[in-house]
Amino acid sequence: MPQIESWFVIVMGLGFVFIGLLCIVLLCKILGAICSIGQQKAPTSQVATAPAASATATAPAPAASAFANRQEVIAAIGAAIAEEAGVEVDAIRIVSIKRV
Repeated sequence: MPQIESWFVIVMGLGFVFIGLLCIVLLCKILGAICSIGQQKAPTSQVATAPAASATATAPAPAASAFANRQEVIAAIGAAIAEEAGVEVDAIRIVSIKRV
């Protein structure tokens, strides 16, 4: 059995990697094009009135009313962090919670 040169193995490995990456990029572009075809564009008469209507509808909520029961949300977050870290809930202290 003939011995394969090391440079040939390197070139074939890099070639397969780049061909694979190229296939992934092309597949993403094709799927993106397919998904964008499914989206419907609004008629021009509705486009002119949409920004005025959506500006009032999408106003940000006040920070104080971000969620209904803040203590329950903090307790749930603390329990999840304690479970993931493998410690008791009393061993952790949540200093602040910020919306991401």
